[in-house]
Amino acid sequence: MIKFFPLCLLTILLFLSCDKAEKNSYDLVISNVNIVDIRAGDILPNRVVAIQGDSIVRIMKTGEENDFVGRENLDAGNAYLMPGLWDMHVHFRGGDTLIEENKDMLPLFLAYGITTVRDAGGDITPAVLEWREKIKNGELVGPRIFTPGPKLDGTNPAWPGSIRVDNEAEIEAALDSLQAMGADYVKMYDGNLSREAFYQIIAAAERRGLKTTGHMPLSANFMEAIDHGLDGSEHMYYPLKAASPKADSLTQLNLGYAMIEEIIDTYDPALANKVFEKMSKNEVYVTPTLYIGKTLADILDVDHTKDTLLPYMGKGIQETYRGRVEGAKRARNSGSQMRQKMEEISEEMIVPMYKNGVRILAGSDCGPFNSYVYPGESLHGELRALSRAGLTTLQSLQTSVINGPEFFGLGEKYGSVEEGKVADLLLLEKNPLENLQNLQTIRAVVKAGRVHSREDLQEMLEDVKGKNQEIRDKKKSESRD
Repeated sequence: MIKFFPLCLLTILLFLSCDKAEKNSYDLVISNVNIVDIRAGDILPNRVVAIQGDSIVRIMKTGEENDFVGRENLDAGNAYLMPGLWDMHVHFRGGDTLIEENKDMLPLFLAYGITTVRDAGGDITPAVLEWREKIKNGELVGPRIFTPGPKLDGTNPAWPGSIRVDNEAEIEAALDSLQAMGADYVKMYDGNLSREAFYQIIAAAERRGLKTTGHMPLSANFMEAIDHGLDGSEHMYYPLKAASPKADSLTQLNLGYAMIEEIIDTYDPALANKVFEKMSKNEVYVTPTLYIGKTLADILDVDHTKDTLLPYMGKGIQETYRGRVEGAKRARNSGSQMRQKMEEISEEMIVPMYKNGVRILAGSDCGPFNSYVYPGESLHGELRALSRAGLTTLQSLQTSVINGPEFFGLGEKYGSVEEGKVADLLLLEKNPLENLQNLQTIRAVVKAGRVHSREDLQEMLEDVKGKNQEIRDKKKSESRD
């Protein structure tokens, strides 16, 4: 018995020691890092962040971490750690022949620190759903994807792949289909969607607990749509229309988007404030997409053939860019100033919206058919555009990092570097609170706890660029033959 006791004691001590080591062992430990608090606008210096799986599980001050052990260790060297960016309006589309080219856009998002995107609908839904699951399971590298599946439009949809709805029965069937495929929200489009169907979609989705956003038929009334439960507006046309005292009379003329110039010319700031107050009260989000507005307004005056990101776009996607260029030529020949005026009024609306408490979302509208609006880079451009419109650097960042997850009710899981939050993170050389340009000083992107170094990201991009060049060279060779 005397000899057994020390042996028993030793066993207990070894067990406790192993248990302690197990508790302090993590998949990833990031040390010597400054945490950027995007909500408060503060820097928490000299922190150690421990990650297990896809979650942040421990944060301590440097020197207090005791014997933290990481299966992977990243010494940040006093760099800045913030939540990953969210791009709340992107497109994957162009039909089956462009599926691979759309897929090749995924690394571009990560290369610019975008860890989550909200797809705004297209015609390759099965592929997008497959990517969403593979990314979730770690089988594919890319940003987390939220998708509405196909858009809902009228009997003559503007875009291929949309679901046609014209009455309540068709709407219920369409929503059944979207829920069955696992759509994250409902996206409406105004190809020829009727006012009545638009309202019915919103009300039916509201009953099912589904969020709605998209384009509003200009025959409809934005304030009425809010009363039915509308959750968001893509682009600024629809709040803008509600802010014109001539909106009702112009609607009666059934002019469609031809009314927009006069709507802009009759914009009433006092009436706009009432619209914004109602949007705020009803938690209606707006995605301004300022960057694409300027890009398309200037498309005939800028030489995009030397764009550094153009070679990363597949040939098929590049060919889709012609449509916007031809449309701009037609508009210029007709004397239309709508694009330029829309750009100016959209910027003018940003600060009043923000002051009234409207929830602004950062979205780039990148993807096929939206000419020279490149994945990744365009979200940075959108944040800078919001800043030029009058938001502070912090407020601009919040439109992506805070408002993005909150649109989906996921503020408890995303939006900050805290224990219990998902480890979608961006490690920067410079402080992003000082200048939005510092978002480009990426040292690494952490996606669901997995580290992608600057070198890893560059290698992924070069693979895409090389594949596109190989395809172009092959086509040139075939044409010569």
